[in-house]
Amino acid sequence: MRVLIDIGHPAHVHLFKNFYSEMISRGHDCLVTVREIPSAIRLLQIFKIPFISIGSKSDGLLKKAMNQVYYNKQVYSIVRDRKIDIGLGTSITLAHVSAVSGMKSLLFDDDDDKVQPLMTLFGHPFADHVVSPDSLRGKRRKSNTVYYYGYHELAYLHPEIFTPDQSVLADLGISRGEIYFILRFNAFKAHHDRSAQGLSDPQKIQLVHYLEQHGRVIITSESATNELLRKYLLKISPEKIHSLLYFSKMLIGDSQTMTSEACALGVPSLRCNSFAARLAVLEEEEKKYGLTYSFRPDEFESLMARLDSLLSNDFLHDEWQAKRKRMLNDKINVTAFMIWLVENYPESIKLMKENPEYQFRFRSHDH
Repeated sequence: MRVLIDIGHPAHVHLFKNFYSEMISRGHDCLVTVREIPSAIRLLQIFKIPFISIGSKSDGLLKKAMNQVYYNKQVYSIVRDRKIDIGLGTSITLAHVSAVSGMKSLLFDDDDDKVQPLMTLFGHPFADHVVSPDSLRGKRRKSNTVYYYGYHELAYLHPEIFTPDQSVLADLGISRGEIYFILRFNAFKAHHDRSAQGLSDPQKIQLVHYLEQHGRVIITSESATNELLRKYLLKISPEKIHSLLYFSKMLIGDSQTMTSEACALGVPSLRCNSFAARLAVLEEEEKKYGLTYSFRPDEFESLMARLDSLLSNDFLHDEWQAKRKRMLNDKINVTAFMIWLVENYPESIKLMKENPEYQFRFRSHDH
């Protein structure tokens, strides 16, 4: 089978890296395309995944639209020349190209329709299938959506796939058992982030000063950082971030993806941005499993109060690992599911529609 994986964000490298390596080992022909995103390209190089660059990204809406036409032409040529059977990704490009070529497209999308109007309008209708976490059931206009019991993050942080590496602690001069916190700050540059708000600089500084009384503070940021915070910035190879997160006391920030990664690892997390209470995946992780807490930017004082109460809990780690276990008992190994879905396509789609419980064969109870 000839498979195309289209990467539009660094998180997508993690989402598809295990799928890629397993499909290659099974004898499939896999090709990866990526936009000129330095962090995504760096990860592909680290994981030794060959790729074809299809152009740069832009911030402005008009430039994004012009780039989209260019991406479509680039990927269409690749699909035609390489005779691609099926494409996977989270991009509008894949959907558009599949609509005018023989390639079938599976759009792995874990965002709600209402927070990404451009994708909902210009991506979903052209895709053969949208593949989404079950927490989004009832929140999709696209009737041909396939729902699975999992999250994107369980494609690379499920315990059957991910083993945390303690050597990351030595890399940063952290002694075993030392308490440290990770602060993650978002850039909010995606098309659906145009009016989004996260933590302000004064709030970030207040957080750091408070947390320093309880342990070491490490900041990872997508955007330019206030000079008062620069000394806390992380200097680590990007593929080690999940091990660093696993051994941390807590994650605090305004990033969706890293918050959900913390949930997958059983690490307490607090998130403050204008997407609070608006995203089905994070709402499920918070309301059903109690793994995280979300706050709007005007609720920062509530975040600080919650942070204070969590830090006074002597059993925090054990409680969160128990919550994680409960969540994992309901969920599947997403990479194993993806491989089955693609290798058995289109029969796999029909089976998922008729008997969604079939996917429980990809569930493990040994955590």
